[in-house]
Amino acid sequence: MEQEIFIEGTIEDVVYTNPENGYSVIDISCDKTLVTAVGIMPSCSAGEKIKLRGQWTNHPTFGKQFKATACERSMPKTAADMLRYLSSGTIKGIGPATAAKIVERFGDRTFEVMENDPQRLSEIKGITHDKAIDIGERFKSQFAVREIMIALERFGLNPTECLNVYNAFGVNATERISENPYILCSERVGMRFERADEIASAFPQGVKSILRQRAGIIHILRHNLRNGHTCLPRGKIFIPAEDLLGMDREETNEVIDDLIIDKELVEEFIDEKSYLFLPYEYMDEKSIADRIKIMLRFPPARGRTVDKDIDKIEEKKGIRFEAKQRDAITTAVTKGLLVLTGGPGTGKTTTLNGILELYEKQKLRVLLAAPTGRAAKRMSEVTGRNAKTIHRLLEVAWTDNNRQNFGRNMENPLEADAVIVDELSMVDTHLFAALLNALPLGCRLVMVGDSDQLPPVGAGNVLQDIIASELLPVVALTEVFRQSLESLIVTNAHKIVKGEYPELSRTDKDCFFLQRNNIYQSCETVVELYTKRLPKAYGYNPIEDIQIICPSKKGELGTFNLNNQLQRIVNPPSPDKEDYVRTGRVFRVGDKVMQTKNNYDIMWTKGKETSSGIFNGDIGFITAINFNASFMKINFDGRTATYPFDYASDLDLAYAITVHKSQGSEFEAVIMPVCSVIPQLSYRNLLYTAVTRAKNRLILVGSQAQVNAMVDNDKKTRRYSALKHLLLKDQE
Repeated sequence: MEQEIFIEGTIEDVVYTNPENGYSVIDISCDKTLVTAVGIMPSCSAGEKIKLRGQWTNHPTFGKQFKATACERSMPKTAADMLRYLSSGTIKGIGPATAAKIVERFGDRTFEVMENDPQRLSEIKGITHDKAIDIGERFKSQFAVREIMIALERFGLNPTECLNVYNAFGVNATERISENPYILCSERVGMRFERADEIASAFPQGVKSILRQRAGIIHILRHNLRNGHTCLPRGKIFIPAEDLLGMDREETNEVIDDLIIDKELVEEFIDEKSYLFLPYEYMDEKSIADRIKIMLRFPPARGRTVDKDIDKIEEKKGIRFEAKQRDAITTAVTKGLLVLTGGPGTGKTTTLNGILELYEKQKLRVLLAAPTGRAAKRMSEVTGRNAKTIHRLLEVAWTDNNRQNFGRNMENPLEADAVIVDELSMVDTHLFAALLNALPLGCRLVMVGDSDQLPPVGAGNVLQDIIASELLPVVALTEVFRQSLESLIVTNAHKIVKGEYPELSRTDKDCFFLQRNNIYQSCETVVELYTKRLPKAYGYNPIEDIQIICPSKKGELGTFNLNNQLQRIVNPPSPDKEDYVRTGRVFRVGDKVMQTKNNYDIMWTKGKETSSGIFNGDIGFITAINFNASFMKINFDGRTATYPFDYASDLDLAYAITVHKSQGSEFEAVIMPVCSVIPQLSYRNLLYTAVTRAKNRLILVGSQAQVNAMVDNDKKTRRYSALKHLLLKDQE
């Protein structure tokens, strides 16, 4: 990477600024030369002195620019700079003509007068006393914001961090950080503990050790939250506290007790052992447990169904339900609460459609939902009815503090008599708590999922904990239907779940295995299959029909390397295709891409419908790149999104994706490399999840010994959660 340099000068013009993230394009007078600079530079105004750190770049459309990674600013000090500042329209009520009169009257003392003696502005013709006071108030407000941003920069915060801190704490930001720099790693700001530690270590007056210890303990729990744990046994805190903070067991216990007293941690005893929670995670699990108990106490009105109703569906559809399917349909209709589980080929979809038929016969208002856009689309396809993501069903929006806010909740419940949720294994505690809170009293709830798949990316183990509690009716479909048994994908998936080795020697079915001796041969074969062999043999379009699914992002057989190789072959550079480079990654018209974070602000259109929101796991294709307006056009399953360059860091190439990112999706053909899988990812339900993503063709490439090792390893990653405990707590 090139060494960063510094430039400094006076801001002549703010060409563009995004108020949401502070991204700006500014013109700077620098050594008698006008320079264009781009980067995160919130609240800039003409006339300010600015010092930037960064690199020179060449934009394909706009030419030479300075890309800033950090900036330091100071307010204008000369009359000329003050005139430029006020003429820019920064202060409402002051245009260029009024700005000239003010600066002509007060010269270099202009800002001093506006801040401390604003009534003197009425000495200028055309400015009344009331307007003078109003201008003074607006100036002080604007001046205060800039002073705060400048003060935050002095703490060593970069521009993005400054904006996040100001949004979290407002005018008190500098005072709060001075008192305790570790509030930077609080949930409101979300900075890494290590980064807050770095900033705190530069404080000349030092920082009280107790502040660091408290923040460090909370950081340990938050770090484990990202690993899926909603809580941790107290005993699991001691070793990381010693490693990170140098605290012994006694000190750690004292700090934990103080945090519990101050309600910054919650303690719950499970099987007489102390477990620690972050407050919002405890409230989510407790909310789920409480709502389920209420639903059991006040169940939906019992629907009427008889065997004849199910017989009519069989006759109408030309099918035959097996005993457990009939049991599931009856339970959903008569009791209104059901957990329906089962692997591929066991008839979950057929059962679900039977439930829908009877719900609609009773004229119930039914809503269908799934955790991801692709899962919702698939649910729509197999039911013939509209399905939404859970987020969209709940009318999610972002608060100013970057927190989710659900428009549907207890005060504004869903207008539904029944809600059916698919792929429940992917739903974390926070989202499930929000869903339950939005159900009206007496609403039926059918939860569908495969308990053998990977747990959700977010925290919690909702499906497994609900099943283990035995509080709700659970129907597990286990019989594989005859037509499904014809698929080697299905039979191998069930073998894997049972701990049996899959059949890999067949070449006349829909599942193939290609033995390769090392990762380099495996990589070469995966690329060849994707680009040549499968398209030639089956007429597949590689980008649309084939998905490579990898255990890991890293290594020769990881998504990063395979995506780079495949992009060069499948979508190489061309004079006819625009490229956009972001953080070392190239995005090109025609590329297959995946969204890696939920973003509720990206606008999209589909026919006459216009809405917003692109979600984690959504896969699309870049159709256009517009440098003049700084956005891409990306088609996500028929929704054409206007995708600002500012958000491109949330995109990955998607010729190859990880198993975790594939959850909830189904692909025509799947290629999976299985060679030298790292031990942390070499386990049974990861292999099972990947295998069950394939609809009509599955090719495993690598080592049979590796496949067998993954089947043998049924040690699911332990997730600490309290939902089962809270569901059973206080039950007679």
